[in-house]
Amino acid sequence: MPVAKGSTIDPARTRATIVEAATAVLYERGLDGIGVAELCTRIGVSKETLYRHFGTKEGLVEVMLRQRSERVTQWLTAAVEAAGDDPRDQLAAVFDALQLWYDDPVFRGCAMLNAAAQHHVEPVRTITVRHLDGYLELLTGIAEGAGAANPPVLGRQLLMLVEGATVVAAHHDSVGAGEHARQAALILLSAASAASPCG
Repeated sequence: MPVAKGSTIDPARTRATIVEAATAVLYERGLDGIGVAELCTRIGVSKETLYRHFGTKEGLVEVMLRQRSERVTQWLTAAVEAAGDDPRDQLAAVFDALQLWYDDPVFRGCAMLNAAAQHHVEPVRTITVRHLDGYLELLTGIAEGAGAANPPVLGRQLLMLVEGATVVAAHHDSVGAGEHARQAALILLSAASAASPCG
């Protein structure tokens, strides 16, 4: 990465800049859709710089996926928290946020699942599992707040709706995918809460 004469080289800043630029390119093109040489040209770094900071393209991919997973999980958690204390509003907020994402022209599906499908290797699989666990924890918390009879099962069902809607939006039709999943999720939430001894 070019550094102006007299400037101090900041490795952390350089890494962050590379990750930010590479994230957009790799999400748009797919992990296998672009080679190292073209990736470096697109993000404005030399191969030597990329290798010095990440070891390999795979090392860059792992850092990018971990950071993206953290951002997405924080984004959905913030949407839930902004919705207030009612579990129905919280759950609706998850799917409303997802629909906004699906409507974005650069939407290409879940980066973690895309990566796991393209590179079924242990480091990427581990990141994907951790990502889905974050979603599951958030959704199970909503199920618990609603007084569901079996929050872990409901959380898993809601996770299936989240990921299913994301796949449909990416590969079939994004129009209304989040809204349709939202309706199904709220029906599940109501049914599970009604089945609870405390419901």
